[in-house]
Order: sequence, then structure tokens, then C-alpha cells
Amino acid sequence: MRFAILGILAIILFFLNLFVGSVEIDPGEVWRILTEWNPEGGPLDFIVLGSRFPQAVTAFLAGSALTVSGLLLQTAFRNPLAGPSILGITSGSGLGVALVMLFFGGTLSIGSLSIGGYMAVLIGALAGSLAIMALLLLFSVWLKSDLMLLIAGIMTGYLTSSVITLLNYFSSAESIQSYTLWGMGSFGGVSLSQLPIFSFAVILGLFLSILMMKPLNILLLGDNYARNLGIRMQTVRNLLLVTTGILTSVVTAFCGPVTFIGLAMPHIVRMIFRTSDHRVIIPGSILTGGVIGLGCNLLCVLPRETILPLNGITPIIGVPVVLYVIFSKRRQ
Repeated sequence: MRFAILGILAIILFFLNLFVGSVEIDPGEVWRILTEWNPEGGPLDFIVLGSRFPQAVTAFLAGSALTVSGLLLQTAFRNPLAGPSILGITSGSGLGVALVMLFFGGTLSIGSLSIGGYMAVLIGALAGSLAIMALLLLFSVWLKSDLMLLIAGIMTGYLTSSVITLLNYFSSAESIQSYTLWGMGSFGGVSLSQLPIFSFAVILGLFLSILMMKPLNILLLGDNYARNLGIRMQTVRNLLLVTTGILTSVVTAFCGPVTFIGLAMPHIVRMIFRTSDHRVIIPGSILTGGVIGLGCNLLCVLPRETILPLNGITPIIGVPVVLYVIFSKRRQ
């Protein structure tokens, strides 16, 4: 029943994202555009099919990806305040974008090939996050303790943030403004042509997380119990890093560093389903995260005159959940 309610809510919010936006379009006209499906038609066709549709799909997939990432990390590190940014992968994306915008002036040049604009930002974000993910995989070989790996990830995040601060200090006001706008987050950065690539990468990460349901359930019983059952902890840890790395890096590259969804939503999923069984809460996280992503995107586009920054909306939902978790743990 809970899955059915979430599924219906996701469908309703998805269509609301198509019918509602900063540009007012008659609902009948929106329906005609959707049924005829001609992205190369007039301006209204472009708004609905070229902007609102990919934005709605991106919001659902990004919300799902961040929620699942947070759930995996909270289970693996047994830390209710773990989130996708805790291992430094989000900061790695930020560093890659900062290098592109603040150090290289927004243009990447390789010989006679020059890449600028949004594509350069995307390449920088992916390269930065993948570099940090590779570093964490290397750390996981040296560090056998999950706690030590967690601390190493946090320190890596602090280091990348420090480099970003220095780049900001020596950059022009225009470059800093561009980087700040990217840091506000948006589900509108994926075009219709880029949507298949984004969707494939996120669905791959979600599929890997589904494959991890049984090992994660065993991890809840303790590392020693998992080893006695033949679970190879190093393999599970590396698969976890790759899965969260794919989900976090792709979302951050396309949407910016979206805050609080990955940290807060896994707790909402546990409240809804009242279980720690990953066979239930991973599919539940996919649906719940998608619903939250669509809801946040809808709130961003509701004002007619402007579009609100995504990271101005997500803390309104996330902060009360995190505070509730903190105070409930304190009472135990």
C-alpha cells in the first residue's frame, strides 16, 4: 500500500511539473504538446518538451540517486548523519568546476580542441568527482577500518574545500558569481539530448544498489557475523564506494551540489516503512527520493517571475528531519 501511494504521488507530481512553470501555458495546450511530441515545434513545444520534461525526469532520478546514496552510506558507516557529501565526492565535483570556471576561465583547451560553456563545467565536475572516488578506492585498500575510511573522506572534502576557497580568492567577480550560481543547484541543467546519458548512469547506480540489498542486510548484524557468512568486506566496501560514487558524481555534475536530500530522506524512508530491511527500503528510497525531488523542483518553479535556487528549498525539508534524528538519538 505504501509503495502504491508513493507511486501515485510520484505520477501526480511528475505531471504537475509538466503543467506548472514560470511560464503560464494553458493545460489543454500542454496536453496537446505531450500527445503530439514534437520537440522541434514552436516555443511552447520547447518549453514543455525541451525544458519541463527533462527537468521532471532529472528531478525524480536525482532525488532517487541521492536518497539511495545516503541510505547506503548510513548503513555502511553506521552513522545516521552520513550523506553523499561526507566522503568528499561532492567536494571533488565542486573542485573540478572551480578549476574550470575560476582557474581556466570557463574553457578547457586540449591542443587545437577547445571546450567551453556548460560542457566544460560538466567535464570538470565529472573529472573531479571521479578523481576523489579513485582516491577513496585507494584508501580503502590501505585502511581496513570503516571509521578510518570515513575520516579520510571527510579530510579529503576539507582539503578540496580549502583549494576552492583559494581559487575564489584569486578569481574575478564574474567567475565567482558563475561558480556561486552553479553551487545553488538546479534540476534544469539536463537537456533533452543529454537525458539518455544522465538516465543511464543513474539507473546503473540504482541497479548496483539493488544488487547490494542482501550484503547490506547482513552488515546490519555486524562485521564479524558478515565475515562468518562468507561476505567479503573489502568487496562490499569497494562496490559501495563505486555505487555511491556513480550516483553522487553524476547528479552533482549535472545538477550541482544538491544538499540535504541524501542526508535527510533515508530517515523519512525508515519512518514510512518502519523497517531496516534493505529489500524494502532501497526500492522505497528510489520512490521517496523521486517524490521529494519532484516536489522540490515544483516549489522552485512556482513563482511566476523567477525560479528559486534548489538549495534554497531542500534545507527547509531536510533540516527539521536531521534535527529530529539528533534529538531522538539524544533521548535514547
